[in-house]
Amino acid sequence: MSLDQTRAPVLEALEAYHRERHTAFTPPGHKQGRGADPRVREVLGDDVFRADVLAASGLDDRASSAKVVARAQELMADAVGAENAFFSTCGSSLSVKSAMLAVAGRHGRLLVGRDAHKSVISGLVLSGLQPVWLPPRYDREQHLAHPPSPADVERALARDGDVAGVLVTSPTPYGTCADLPAIAELCHARGLPLLVDEAWGAHLPFHERLPTWAMDAGADLCVVSIHKMGAGLEQGSVFHQQGDLIDPTFLAACADMLSTTSPNVLLWAAMDGWRRQMVEHGHELLATALGVADDVRAWIAAIPGLTPLRDELIGPEASHELDELKVLVDVSASGISGYQAADWLRAQRAVDVGLSDHRRVEAQLSLADDARSGDVLVEALVALAKAADGLPAPVPVDLPSPTALDADAVMLPRDAFFAGYEDVPLRRAVGRVCAEQVTPYPPGIPALLPGERITGEVVDYLATGVQAGMVLPDPADPRLETVRVVA
Repeated sequence: MSLDQTRAPVLEALEAYHRERHTAFTPPGHKQGRGADPRVREVLGDDVFRADVLAASGLDDRASSAKVVARAQELMADAVGAENAFFSTCGSSLSVKSAMLAVAGRHGRLLVGRDAHKSVISGLVLSGLQPVWLPPRYDREQHLAHPPSPADVERALARDGDVAGVLVTSPTPYGTCADLPAIAELCHARGLPLLVDEAWGAHLPFHERLPTWAMDAGADLCVVSIHKMGAGLEQGSVFHQQGDLIDPTFLAACADMLSTTSPNVLLWAAMDGWRRQMVEHGHELLATALGVADDVRAWIAAIPGLTPLRDELIGPEASHELDELKVLVDVSASGISGYQAADWLRAQRAVDVGLSDHRRVEAQLSLADDARSGDVLVEALVALAKAADGLPAPVPVDLPSPTALDADAVMLPRDAFFAGYEDVPLRRAVGRVCAEQVTPYPPGIPALLPGERITGEVVDYLATGVQAGMVLPDPADPRLETVRVVA
């Protein structure tokens, strides 16, 4: 039976709540904004508080008998071709932890791409799971890590196949993608589920020019962030499941164990409405955005000192596919770093880019972009190129070799994180076992993990990176003058 994709159960229930003029003697304590400070309401708007209602005994009755969220999740799964969809209001960082527990919690071991987001590492620490690391493909010319290839997965499974499943990240924050159909086939031949951290791929099911959607590729579970490339609010996430290699009931139990008991209805409503929007208009909206991306790349190519990257990212030893809404620009020929470029664009043109590294910035386009926003981006980059000569020479970064992230893991991440520790000067940490995460952000891929032996090469990379403008939000000492090691 086909579902009516014109419906939006969460939005409809919220509309009914307002129409029926409910008076709540429940949380939230601001009571539809009546108790909120007028200065707060002036900034946030009254409608934010009006839409912030309790889920049970608010959006639905105390028994959730209208099944508002369940019906919205069913519509979401139907819209993208999954068997089940589960909403999360704690972001994909929580969703991926739930997925890891559901798949490997009973087994204890998981094959994980070493280019995983820091949330995966946090999941290893919380769960006590043992990672079997899967090295990414490394582009020596671009100094970029791409997702593992099918051959990488096959070699890893041949070397150590005693795992509960395989977890890869695709697309990466740079928009590069794994060959998911081939990897799924390898996993299923061994009876193993494939998990995909597809946080950057919520939009993929809705246009054929975009990379292959994980569910279409045969993955058993994928996690998407509706707020990243969709039109949801921050923290809105969904995980999709299909097949019989992952128990959806157990998956839901793992998610319930980690998630909040006070979910934000605003996030549910935004995800519900975005799904309906994409079913009705998604192809058209994405076609427009992809056209803008094509035009923007062409304009950037004519700016002296700037190079838009596309073909360089696709190939046998690079990315299988590319999300072309990620406009990646190499600024190194202009004599500045990506860190400097990002800072200048924000300070001088009020233009914020989503990612910056030692030589690149990335502008993330989405269904919201059109010719007008494309013009803003190009004009800002033209101004950046003209101003580049006046900026100081960038601090050089000692980039790691392709094998630098293949560190010696001598302790479980959980054991190292909770071990007795000491903070030692960075250079004296070489040879010691790391007791914390050290993650250049963005893109959020850890350079040091709890349980890994620290090498001089990674220390050089991080030390010079911090001097060049790299941001490290998670170590105890963000300036990395000291690093936390196992005592």
